[in-house]
Amino acid sequence: MSLLGESRQTLKLAFPMIIGQLGQMLLGVADTVMVARLGVTDLAALTFANALFLVPFIFGIGILTGVSVLTANARGARDAAGTRASCRHGLYLALAIGLLVAVIGWVLSSHLSGFGQPPEVAERGKIFFRIIMISAIPGLAAIALKNHVDALNRPWTPFWISLGGVLLNILLNWILIYGKLGFPACGLDGAAIATLIARCAIVATMFLWLRRDKHLREWVPERWFAKPVIPELRKLLSIGFPASLNLMWEVGTFSAAGLLVGLFGKNAMAAHQIALTCTSTSFMVSLGLSMALTVRIGRAKGAEEHHRLRSIAISGWMLAGLFSLIAIACFTLFGPHITGWFISEPEVVEITTALLVIVGFYQMPDALQVASAGMLRGLHDARIPAVMGFISYWIIGIPTGILLAFTAGWGVRGIWWGLAVGLTFAALTLGPRLWKRTLIPRQTP
Repeated sequence: MSLLGESRQTLKLAFPMIIGQLGQMLLGVADTVMVARLGVTDLAALTFANALFLVPFIFGIGILTGVSVLTANARGARDAAGTRASCRHGLYLALAIGLLVAVIGWVLSSHLSGFGQPPEVAERGKIFFRIIMISAIPGLAAIALKNHVDALNRPWTPFWISLGGVLLNILLNWILIYGKLGFPACGLDGAAIATLIARCAIVATMFLWLRRDKHLREWVPERWFAKPVIPELRKLLSIGFPASLNLMWEVGTFSAAGLLVGLFGKNAMAAHQIALTCTSTSFMVSLGLSMALTVRIGRAKGAEEHHRLRSIAISGWMLAGLFSLIAIACFTLFGPHITGWFISEPEVVEITTALLVIVGFYQMPDALQVASAGMLRGLHDARIPAVMGFISYWIIGIPTGILLAFTAGWGVRGIWWGLAVGLTFAALTLGPRLWKRTLIPRQTP
């Protein structure tokens, strides 16, 4: 298939995945916009709690990428039993990891002051943090089911379900944060309750759909909670664990950056949260494309269509570059306008506008590295990329940010320039590895 043909096939699969990822992101955007109206302290508390929440949650998301890979491989090989096993064991892992995250969150919630944040910020975020960590249970379960169905080339229904969850979350935010329709005003904690209810509604609807859709009957479990098969769990973990480390290294750097930014005060924290929300939104586009590329590469590998791997990879890079150009234009040209959607505090607006210029700078390498990582996962290559990610973000990115922020005196901007350097290094290392792995294997005479 030509590059244009491969790009069309990827876009056809990626579009609802991208919209679905953006829908999930809108849960956080809605919280940020609506909590910002409560004041800088509440927004800083939201930033702090989310920084701690994202690391274990992204770890779980990474583990569950194995569901997409194994389902795509089995679907390409027409192995219905394999797809059913991938879905069931992915759900087991999601529930186990979500429960672990909730327990960790409850324990940590009594020690938030130990992270060096302003006392009022740590105290304000305590209850929010507990509830948002509990929401990881339904959140990860929904992701496991969505990954399975996306790999079966049925992404539109999960999109509509996720969109419904976003709208429900916004409605519940309005009711619970501000105390509408006779409910008490819960402030910041109301945002967490709304997110928990919305995530429960999403996973319940997904599960109900999977059980009733006749077209999916062959590819979903008949006995959802049968005894787990240990080798199947190990197979999922062999792909998902290193992939989760790679994702966690990247997202963890942004969480670490949030903690470092907290040393510069509440206004810096508020600006960081707004910039993080913006860059996370653009990242969801790249992540949705990466998920589609994982499925397409995985399916081609399962069907032993090795001649298509490189053309899929090149078309994936082309699409990633195109999306990043749009994001660059938005952040560099309309930074002050974007910031104004969130807050009007002059100092926060000034800091955020400067950070969005840096966000625009690293859009291209970020899009390329996440696309390359997704395609390598589809080829069952996740361990070495995880090592590359650790070096890129923690050996190069974070130390560079600390050096620029505190030694060179660049402040918050220095931390974000360090993030840009780490992402660029990741793109420069993952790309050549994917190019080598997509060579057509030589035929043995």
